[in-house]
Amino acid sequence: MQDLYDIIIIGGGPAGLSAGLYGARSRARTLIIEKGKWGGQAASTEELENYPGSIEQPTGPEITSRMKKQAEEFGVETKAQAVTELKLEGKIKTVVTDSAEYRAKTVIIATGAKPRLLGCPGELELRGKGVSYCATCDADFFTDLRVVVVGGGDSAIQEAIYLTKFAEKVTVIHRRDQLRAAKSIQEKAFANDKIDFIWDSVVAEIKGDGIVEGVTVKNVKTNELSEVETDGVFMFVGYDPVSELAKGLVDMDEKGYIITDENMKTSIEGVFAAGDVRKKSLRQVVTAAADGAIAAVSAEHYIAEKFE
Repeated sequence: MQDLYDIIIIGGGPAGLSAGLYGARSRARTLIIEKGKWGGQAASTEELENYPGSIEQPTGPEITSRMKKQAEEFGVETKAQAVTELKLEGKIKTVVTDSAEYRAKTVIIATGAKPRLLGCPGELELRGKGVSYCATCDADFFTDLRVVVVGGGDSAIQEAIYLTKFAEKVTVIHRRDQLRAAKSIQEKAFANDKIDFIWDSVVAEIKGDGIVEGVTVKNVKTNELSEVETDGVFMFVGYDPVSELAKGLVDMDEKGYIITDENMKTSIEGVFAAGDVRKKSLRQVVTAAADGAIAAVSAEHYIAEKFE
């Protein structure tokens, strides 16, 4: 049946693109549907120095662009549409988008994760008006200005370093007394004269009249409040899975991450999950790509067993 895909992949980040590549190389009729930016979070990351082989042009946009091109060269179909509903029961699955309906023998959910909101007063009101969740996207708006980075993990410190290419001063606010980022990243940050640190503290409020003008900082040990003048606030306090579409359809943990086995199988036959949307111990581009490859191969085995 020409209108029946072997594999439909929801999400065009590293997990989805890797799954697409492996699916298409096996001659499976494969479709990737992505509602936003191709490449996912990785496409908004300035440097992917820890992705194997990425010595030359190791930027997120470059690497993920090559991933998409490679998958398409092997025959992957791509659609820029938003998935609105999944019908996963039965042998044939249906994926409904804002433009069409698609049928498939298997579905791979690779919808990734999204930046977690801090939840303090002023965050939503000033989002896009000085509050950002993507340094690569917005850094140039803050040329020669002061910015605050909230967080202490790899993403936060990598983005803080990137922001120093534009901003006059970068202040990292972290709720602990030491960073969680990899030591190699920490060393770069501590050696950068443009970066200051405020330890044991959280942002209690973001202030500004139509645009960010400053933040109220609370010391978590003393409860003391202080004011920091800033022109921008970049949030990197973790991520939440983009799994709403599959809620109530496949098993998830208490945080909404999809539960799979080591072969990326979910609780529904013929449905797989890969990348940051699934429950796992390490969320990196390299593990997302691996998940995608495993999911596609598992889907191929399922099709061979159930349809041939």
